[in-house]
This record gives sequence, structure tokens and C-alpha cells, in this order.
Amino acid sequence: MSTVLKPDFGSKSHHFIFTEEHEQLRESIRNFARKELAPHAEEWEETTFPDWVFRRMGELGFLGLTYPEEYGGQGGDYFSGLVLGEELGESHSGGLCMGVAVHTDMANPPILQFGTEEQKQRYLVPAIKGEKIACLGITEPDAGSDVAGIKTRAVRDGDGWVINGSKTYITNGHRADYIVLVTKTDPDAGYDGFTLFIVDMDLPGVIREKKLEKLGMHASDTALLAFQDVRVTDEAVLGEVGKGFYHIMWELQGERLIGAAGCVSGAQRAFDMTLKYANERKAFGREIGHFQVIRHKFADMATKIEAARQLVYTTAWRFANGEYPVREISMAKLYASRIAVEVADECIQIHGGAGYMREYGIERVWRDMRLNRIGAGTDEIMLDVIGRSYGL
Repeated sequence: MSTVLKPDFGSKSHHFIFTEEHEQLRESIRNFARKELAPHAEEWEETTFPDWVFRRMGELGFLGLTYPEEYGGQGGDYFSGLVLGEELGESHSGGLCMGVAVHTDMANPPILQFGTEEQKQRYLVPAIKGEKIACLGITEPDAGSDVAGIKTRAVRDGDGWVINGSKTYITNGHRADYIVLVTKTDPDAGYDGFTLFIVDMDLPGVIREKKLEKLGMHASDTALLAFQDVRVTDEAVLGEVGKGFYHIMWELQGERLIGAAGCVSGAQRAFDMTLKYANERKAFGREIGHFQVIRHKFADMATKIEAARQLVYTTAWRFANGEYPVREISMAKLYASRIAVEVADECIQIHGGAGYMREYGIERVWRDMRLNRIGAGTDEIMLDVIGRSYGL
């Protein structure tokens, strides 16, 4: 028996945060995405993905993986949501992944965390079933990264509130049944002057103004919304009046980490697609993957993807265990989104002219990935958060 240890490059490693149950879930989501979603990916780039995707995912239990069983969820841990964020990419539709993520990881977590029992029954239960679709309203025409600059106002009027303002770049905005809306309720109170509301999208005064056209993420609908004298009751307030800024900042941390995981898996998918191409495409008499310059490109990409993966997983472990590591979450989001775009760009380069053609699919990966350096906190904001965390 030989005692010589040889590198095993073919072994499939599982990170310590994932159990066998997570791997079974991973396989289920992957099979669903490949069989029921991926065949429609090209069509949905032209039409946006249909609402039946939410209902089907609700039936399969995928919309409530991390939500309590009492509301129809699966009662899973934070890592279950990470698995969904990674494997839904097998749909080959960045826009679909974005639309689902807004529903599962952006709009609904604040309802679970801060909502009343009545709000959870009215919104969360049907949302987990896929019977109601959610969107999140933060960004405005004049306020993106500068959340404190939000102008949408909610003014006390009798026993209710009247909301006026606008929101833009709202994913699911045209299909949503309700929006978790960030408003300013006290313009003189600084960060203590914001309040969240759950607003039904069929209320008088809610106007879905325009379907926005985008560089990528074509399969998701993105809206410009207006709110003109929209009247809501106190029952629409989510969490505490005046604490909306802190509520939404909490939400953004979980969103950024799930997004970072999606970036890593997306980069890995682009890498795998391109590795296959490099082993088939011939130039100068041999497969291009055997040329040193190409081999080194793959080595460089693989190292960066793995570094991003370890950063995301370790930070997710800390977050899931009760820590609030905002610095490391910001690092993970920044690094993973940058690497994803860099890898997608390099993969186009390796494909050569073919990479620029729609039929190979790699150009769409770049277009879809590019949003990750902007959404949920731009690179520049992440850098500032990290820098300030050191007292600078």
C-alpha cells in the first residue's frame, strides 16, 4: 500500500457550514432550476419571467426556506437561504434570480423581524406560498446611496397617514402586490425621522409609471413608481415610527451577504462554461486551454473565486451565529461583486469573438453581473463603510 499522498483535484469538497441536508436541498433547487426554469431563459429575456415562478417555488417550499414553520416556512437556517441564492443561478436568468431575491431576502425579512402578527398573516403567509409578490422601495430619482436624502413623505392625517413621493429602479415593481416603503415622517429628526410602511399596490394613488429598460437583468421587471396622496392606516406602519432607517440598514446586511453568495456562484458558473469552451476550441493546432496564457487566466480566476467564496462563507457563519459583522459583510459584498464582473469579463476575452455573441450566453452573464457592483450598496459606499469602521 502506497503512503505517498497525491493531490486530489477531482474531489468535491463541502464547506463546514453546509450539512448533508443542505446538499440535498442544493440538489433539489438545482434540478428545479435546470428542468423548469432554464429552458425558458431566452424567452424571458424578452418578456420577463411570469408570476407562476413564484407560485411554483411556493409549492416547493423554496420561498420560505429560512422562515418559521408557523407562517408556512421550512424553518431552515440562514445557510438554506445561501443555498437558494447560489443554485437558482442554474436558471441562467439573472433577472429571475434578482426578482426572487427581492421577495425572499429583501422585502419580506423586515416583515418577519419587525411586523405585527396581523401583518405577518396578511403578507408573509401568502408571500411564502407565492400567492403575493413583494417589492422594496428605497431608491428615489434623487436618493440612491444617500438613503438619508429620501424625499418620499408620510404625513400624519387624522387616524392614518398620507404618502407622497416616488421610487425608482424597483425590482418586481410592476407585478408586486405590496411594497415595503421607506418614507420620511419627520424631516427634522435626522436618522430618527424615517418610517417603514407596507403599502398595498392597488391602493388609490399608487401609480406604476414606467417599465424601465436596463443593460442586463432583462428577465426582471423594474419600475418607476409614484405615490400621490396614498392614504394608509396605522396598521400599515412596519416596526416603530421613526426607526425605519435602522430597520432598513439591518435588512441590507442580510441582502448583501446573499447577493455576495450569488456573485460567487455566478462567477463559478461563468468559469465552468468557459473552461468547457477552452477545452473544445482549437487554435494553432491545439485546444486553447493548453496555452500558458489561457491556463494562467484560469488559475488567476479560480484563486479569486475561491478567496471570495471563503470570505462569504466565513462571514455568513458569523452572521448566522448572532454576530453583526458589518465590516466583513461589506468586504464580502465588495469583493465578490468585483470578482464576478472581472471573471465574466475575462471569460468573454477567452471566448474571443464568440464571447461577444448572444448565442454563447457569456455576454449575458457580464451584463447581469454588472448590477451587483451598484445594487444593495455601491462599491464606493462599501469602501466607505469599511474605511469608517477603522475610525477613519
